[in-house]
Amino acid sequence: MTVRDIRVIGDPVLRTPCEPITEIDEAVKHLVDDLLENVDEEGRAGLAANQIGVGLRAFSWNIDGEVDYILNPRIVELSEDEYQDGDEGCLSVPNLWFPTKRAWYARAEGIDLDGKKKVVEGEELMGRCIQHECDHLDGMLYLDRLDRAMRRKAMKQVREIMG
Repeated sequence: MTVRDIRVIGDPVLRTPCEPITEIDEAVKHLVDDLLENVDEEGRAGLAANQIGVGLRAFSWNIDGEVDYILNPRIVELSEDEYQDGDEGCLSVPNLWFPTKRAWYARAEGIDLDGKKKVVEGEELMGRCIQHECDHLDGMLYLDRLDRAMRRKAMKQVREIMG
């Protein structure tokens, strides 16, 4: 197993949109192995490639005993009238949780390691995970989704914790 360091807020890789995967080679297969191994730890629900320093569109998840991955995910559907606004956290913003509004349901399409279409969808925690990880791949952190007052409070706490 290759234990990868999690990049934290302030690292430019987290603010850089990830490139699509155009060729499934050994490096991409190794990336998927690393994503699957590194998400499979207590307290981890999802992990985007850029959180381990790789600027490619891929993420893994570990929800309700299911550990899996998707390459080149794009959100294709969100519930329009059902939302959740519970606390959200992030490995790249350690030890902080803030109420973040997300669609209740999300569906993303991408591909697997064989280049075949892959769909990941879910409600509640899975829906939140899909949206959160796709945001990472677009160079966004969940803090960017907070309302203005909450974001100001969050950034103050980030500065206090990160020094």
